[in-house]
Amino acid sequence: MARNLLQSLILDPARMVGGLWAHRGLVWQFTRRNIELRHRGSRLGPIWALLTPLSMLVLYFIVFGVIYGQRFGVLPDETRLDFSLALFLGLTLFHAFSETLSASPGLIVANPNFVKKVAFPLEALPLAQLGATLFHLLVGLGLVLLGGLFSSAGLTLAVLWLPVLVLPLLLIALGVAWAAAAIGVFVRDLGQTTSFISTALLFASAVMYPPSKIPPELGLLHWNPLLRLIDLSRRVVLWHEPLPWVPVLQLYAVGLAACVLGAVLFSLLRRSFAEVL
Repeated sequence: MARNLLQSLILDPARMVGGLWAHRGLVWQFTRRNIELRHRGSRLGPIWALLTPLSMLVLYFIVFGVIYGQRFGVLPDETRLDFSLALFLGLTLFHAFSETLSASPGLIVANPNFVKKVAFPLEALPLAQLGATLFHLLVGLGLVLLGGLFSSAGLTLAVLWLPVLVLPLLLIALGVAWAAAAIGVFVRDLGQTTSFISTALLFASAVMYPPSKIPPELGLLHWNPLLRLIDLSRRVVLWHEPLPWVPVLQLYAVGLAACVLGAVLFSLLRRSFAEVL
């Protein structure tokens, strides 16, 4: 019994994650398919990868930057462009997570034929979804860096820390994707709740306002890893503050824990996928 438990909790998830490298070609094919399907049939095609985040930026900037006059208050003479870049960076990082969360519950359910194929690596589907999300994340980050050239603080070599800060976000998103894809097979209502969860996380992650605005009675929000990651990214990349290693290591610990837990849950539940579907 102990041997079976060890295999379920350690060996099977380890084989699942390790086998992804052997199926990297398949992951790449599904990643390309997800990117193409998202824009298939539209007249502008991949241009929507630019227009969608920019349109959201305009909307949030008008509401929070113009109507409410919100500012992050770190730069001494923060301009509207500075606020827009900080807002856009936060939105870009957050949407990478929220898109993965929204799409994951239906990944296995939408591909029942793959479940019946014993040799097909189902764990590749959430990873491919994350790969498609990464494409749009890179587009958004490219726009942020382009705009940073015209900001008050400009750009420095601090932008090289951006991959270090993005990696824990991807680890968290992958763990959530595996867990949501597995649970979505058994709880079909999960896909209906992700929209509300994403909206709640958006306001809980200090995307449109500085974390200092959070009242003491809601201080627990400061432990939100998305809030901490977004705030760190702004401070290091846009405002050129030194990179604090302790919070970064904490984010990596959370990311690795989320990834491991997601892999374990997916490995445990996948045995019953065929019965349910």
